[in-house]
Amino acid sequence: MMADYASDLAKTRNDIAALELISQRDGRDPEKRVRLAYRQFHCASLTANECDFKAVQQTIADILRDFGPDEDVCLLKASLDGHFHRLEDVKRDLRMCPPLGSRHAGRSVLADVDFEEGRYGEARAALETLLDEKPTWDNLARLAHWKGKMGHPDEADALYAEAEDELSAKEMRSFAWLELQRGTLAVSRGRYRMAQMHYRRAASSFPGDWRTDEHVVKLLAAEGNLDAALTLLRNVVARAPKPELQQALGELLDQMGRTEEARPWLETAAAAFLASVQEGGVHYYHHLVHLYAGMRGREADAVKWARKDVILRTNFATQSALAWALFQNGEVAEALEWIRRALSSGVQDSGIFAIASSLFQAAGDATQGEQCARAATEINPLAHGFHVHH
Repeated sequence: MMADYASDLAKTRNDIAALELISQRDGRDPEKRVRLAYRQFHCASLTANECDFKAVQQTIADILRDFGPDEDVCLLKASLDGHFHRLEDVKRDLRMCPPLGSRHAGRSVLADVDFEEGRYGEARAALETLLDEKPTWDNLARLAHWKGKMGHPDEADALYAEAEDELSAKEMRSFAWLELQRGTLAVSRGRYRMAQMHYRRAASSFPGDWRTDEHVVKLLAAEGNLDAALTLLRNVVARAPKPELQQALGELLDQMGRTEEARPWLETAAAAFLASVQEGGVHYYHHLVHLYAGMRGREADAVKWARKDVILRTNFATQSALAWALFQNGEVAEALEWIRRALSSGVQDSGIFAIASSLFQAAGDATQGEQCARAATEINPLAHGFHVHH
């Protein structure tokens, strides 16, 4: 029987309940407790619910307290911290169990850190070495992501296809995830029909996953079909009431001119982002940047969060976001410095080139502004303004 989202989630929750019962009866079995942590992480990756992620975090902390560092636990903790942009914690997690630094899985995680911290050449070299040693599907996908961001979309898509070939017939959720990445890549290049095909494959291989619909929302919006995007996004938010999706719903309503209807969604999202930050979270910094950059009178707040994010992760995404926030706040000279840093990475992203075009035009450099506008159009001739923030 083909797995679907609902059955996978139900089975995972049943597994968790059984493992929790075993751990309550006898907490001295480290193997069962490690398996509990991994099943909790799987559940959290399905729901993307912060409460589920906190449960994993607590289980990991308890295991480390009771049994000390274990390779599997340290690797899981590194994956969890990476998900939440806690890059210094990722490095500490791997150092807790020194052999991990030379293991294939540990080096793969470090390649992610290199990319997030702007060491693009090092990330690529590490991934190519890892793939020479063993062509795993996840590292093929990592290199595909690198290629896609750096202007090699056809090579990226071929790597994603190769990653799919590495999967077994039982790994349909991973297959669906790869199809979503291929669809995202196609959207970024204005290849909307191809994106539709990939999203259909994702939906048929792992039915019921709200993430597939989230990607379709972005495609519909890119095609200019805002009414259909709104209907589907409301459905996604009802199934996964995440603040970033609530933000997307508010921004889409605002773009459609429904400002009053948009306001409560944006306020709810902002409250959730700030509550997370107050608890020590850092993964919502970039959401606060994009949220406040679009609000009149809150541009300085966008700059504040963008500066925090670029310190945390200095890469083309955070640099261009800071440039945009500074521009919105009237600080054009510094904004130009940051957009130049982003462009110097070699990234080929239509949105970043569009920001650069606006900045150079505002600074009076019409020639550079036009060059960046042309670059944005060449990358994606069908680019549309709405974006679902991840």
